[in-house]
Amino acid sequence: MGSYEQIKCFASLPRTTRGKALVLNGDPKGKNMLYTNGNSVIIREVENPSVSDIYTEHAVHTTCAAYSPSGFYIASGDMSGKVRVWDTVNKEHILKNEYQPFAGEVKDIAWSGDSQRIAAGGQGNQKFSHVFTADSGNSLGDLIGHSSAVNNISFRPERPFRLVSASEDNSLCFYEGPPFKFKISLKDHTNFVNAVRYSPKGEYFVSGGADKKSYVYDGKTAEKVGELGSPSAHNGGIYAICFNSDGSQILTVSGDKTAKIFKVPSGELVQTFEMGKTVEDMQVGCLWQGDNILTVSLSGFINYLDINNPSTPKKVLKGHNKPITAMVLSEGTIYSAGGALDSHINYWDAGTGENDRFTGTGHKNQIQDMVIANGELITVSMDDTLKFSNAGTKQFGDSHSLESMPKAVAAGSNAAVVACINHVVVFQNKKKAFSQAVPYEPASVAVHPSSPVVAVCGAKDKKIHLYTISESSGALQETKTIDNVAEASDMMFSPDGQYLATAGADRYVRCFKLPDYELVFNDPTHSARATCVDWSPDSSLFATGSLDQNIVVWKPTAPHSQRSLVIKAAHKLSHPTRVRWLNNDTVVSAGHDSNIKQWKIQF
Repeated sequence: MGSYEQIKCFASLPRTTRGKALVLNGDPKGKNMLYTNGNSVIIREVENPSVSDIYTEHAVHTTCAAYSPSGFYIASGDMSGKVRVWDTVNKEHILKNEYQPFAGEVKDIAWSGDSQRIAAGGQGNQKFSHVFTADSGNSLGDLIGHSSAVNNISFRPERPFRLVSASEDNSLCFYEGPPFKFKISLKDHTNFVNAVRYSPKGEYFVSGGADKKSYVYDGKTAEKVGELGSPSAHNGGIYAICFNSDGSQILTVSGDKTAKIFKVPSGELVQTFEMGKTVEDMQVGCLWQGDNILTVSLSGFINYLDINNPSTPKKVLKGHNKPITAMVLSEGTIYSAGGALDSHINYWDAGTGENDRFTGTGHKNQIQDMVIANGELITVSMDDTLKFSNAGTKQFGDSHSLESMPKAVAAGSNAAVVACINHVVVFQNKKKAFSQAVPYEPASVAVHPSSPVVAVCGAKDKKIHLYTISESSGALQETKTIDNVAEASDMMFSPDGQYLATAGADRYVRCFKLPDYELVFNDPTHSARATCVDWSPDSSLFATGSLDQNIVVWKPTAPHSQRSLVIKAAHKLSHPTRVRWLNNDTVVSAGHDSNIKQWKIQF
């Protein structure tokens, strides 16, 4: 029956929201960073970020996650107010416990220094924070004093334990315990308090607010002992703060597009990092792990700052944090498109995961499909344009307008054919050669690898229309129709020209044998709409992805019982949007969850 194994995963970037802090945490050994995107909690190595692990067990969107000081557990919170405590040692990440501290978004989670207690803060109904034991969930006191959402919460790491929370009611609340009792409310800030963190030894805690101010307090008594910067720490709201390992310095990030390092408790400025000039360069999260100083931009990029060269980061992790809508492979490079109005194309080294973005003026809306032919990356977008971009220079090319919205594009050595909602359009030599209005609402298109044949499937009539294409003028002549029973979300000829495979909107995968297009099989192994299809280079296998979260690998020549290999939950609580073969035994899948995964197939 065959087997499969996931060999690589290029993880998504953190999902950011303007005006909202992003929780970026690390493990106690300083090896990993931890953040969330969609339903997933993502663990990545700081030194080698292409090594990642993804935990997808929350039923709703995750919001924050924190390692226990022991390093053996992670507590992660979500939009519904659930906190899951799970093990980091086993590959399966066994669930230890699930708690519901309050009903509403969990914005931050803190562990006590002995890994026995957990505090959660957020947007509850009349209740904005809760502290409980990690192993049983028993309450450890009543955290009162706030009248609005808690944005950040922090435990004093050493005894005597203290707890401090930062809220949108412009105040900090300080608690002593356990059991934790309200001690004092600190009202130095004049706007939302976004961040509060204890120093590693607990001598101080520092707050940061939307009023651009950052204050230093005594860790045991909560007396104010100083302020960072003068007259204020930043020129914009402060979103996140993080101490270095010995607590002598603190990193702050702000909406003024800078990150700064201050001495604690004196508040003296050590370094300023200018991160850029655009809205996307606002800084919303940070982490100081050993020698690595990380910040997160609003774009989702993770910046590795260089304290000796503040104007240029050591490196910037780029990628996707929105669904990947199109992908194509060429000579060991993965090209992937993500985003909507901010659509972009990334190119990845399939071996190392090193990636960057195309430069120049991109599309103005979501990229629907892409294909590579003759060294050109051909993309079609919801902005009703097609672009030919040079795959060598990695620069966007000129736009060509289309008569109606494109759904798919396919290309051979001589022509590129676009399936638009009301038209089929042919490009030759990077110019529009032919356009024909059609009534059947094209949904997908395929070009035969060796003969001048084009197949277009209609969403309205559920038929595959076969055309011959003129080598000289690009004109299309319809020769035949085949009944596909359902709309084909995607279809493709095998590289040897022997088969045509279609991914049906009715969940059926169909395979036709040329030249007569006789049906080899139609198979309902998928339990929901099939979305994408791709053939292996040697034409022996093809793969399909579906809304059922699975990928299925098919062998058209095998008997019925041995025809398919199912990769279960390939993109868990999401779905694969594209599958492509890297070589004859490796499938690359791109997901709605913004992750790119590689699967080794033995069939």
